[in-house]
Amino acid sequence: MTRTFRRRGTLLAAVSALAIPLAACGSDEPDRSAASDTTTSSAAPAESSAAPASTEPFGSGCSAVPADGEGSFTGMADDPVATAANHNPVLSTLAQAVTAAGLGPSLDSQQDVTVLAPANPAFEAIPPADLQALLADTPRLTSVLTHHVIAGRLAPDQLAGTHTTLNNDEITVAGEGETFTIEGTLTGTPATVVCGNVQTANATVYLIDQVLAPAS
Repeated sequence: MTRTFRRRGTLLAAVSALAIPLAACGSDEPDRSAASDTTTSSAAPAESSAAPASTEPFGSGCSAVPADGEGSFTGMADDPVATAANHNPVLSTLAQAVTAAGLGPSLDSQQDVTVLAPANPAFEAIPPADLQALLADTPRLTSVLTHHVIAGRLAPDQLAGTHTTLNNDEITVAGEGETFTIEGTLTGTPATVVCGNVQTANATVYLIDQVLAPAS
């Protein structure tokens, strides 16, 4: 019986001795897997950090546009440009001028235009007597208003440059990014885009703080 216990003890010792190197071999596998994962991760292409161009309206004057309702950015997007302006309290004087010139249906029927829309402060910068005279002179008013309309929708990165207007003359927009100015106004003060990239059903609109003057 003593010999039997000795054989079992010898067998157990041999099994234990064999298990140690096997366990050591097994512990190498996670290390190789981790190394493989690290290599794969480092080889993956890095994503671009460049942000896409914004499609939202921009400019300090945008805060004056209603947050909701027909006159909001969302509401304007559903309507053609003259109708959209009529709903926006920031463009109420422009809407009045468009109605006085009888241009509402024409502007609403245009396909893909850019409108440099004078906001109310633009008309307030004109002496009251001169403004009333302009609103009463339909041919001149029509010329002034169509001078603010350019064929084709211009994104902000396309706005700078010289463009032909629906009045068959030209305007030149200077600037880049979100800062744009336009020379040639009724007051002599360059116009500035105060709220740009506003979308309507048929136009891209840039609200400006002066009324542009067509070529004489």
